[in-house]
Amino acid sequence: MKTFRSLAAVAVMLVSPVAADGMVALKSPYSAEETMDRLEAEVKARSLNVFARINHAAGARKIGQSLRPTEVLVFGNPKGGTPFMACAQTVGIDLPLKALVWEDESSQVWLGYNDPAFIAERHGASECGVVPNMQQALSGIAEAAVAR
Repeated sequence: MKTFRSLAAVAVMLVSPVAADGMVALKSPYSAEETMDRLEAEVKARSLNVFARINHAAGARKIGQSLRPTEVLVFGNPKGGTPFMACAQTVGIDLPLKALVWEDESSQVWLGYNDPAFIAERHGASECGVVPNMQQALSGIAEAAVAR
């Protein structure tokens, strides 16, 4: 299992050179707003609940500051979250799932999310059986949102 996690970590680094620990990030060919719209549509198309869409740049404007486009989508489904929390109840602090869309200093747009394997490891639930399915689902959602 350690070999799998090591290989997964290397793969994440190749896909997401700007990502923080445990975060998967994909380049988007779209604007930040369009990327987020596409992400939200993909989440809804998969019958997941959208709980919130938070525009951090709009919040910054309210206090007279500027921030490059930065939005978070909070989404999920009890069918995935409940079994994950059954493995380790503290996983609940990391659920519902979140995805971040941001524009970096070179105007490149990114879509990022926390890798469920990282969340599981954080909570001592590395062997949780729902993790691979959640990884596959999140990867599919993210890839569809940034696909041409």
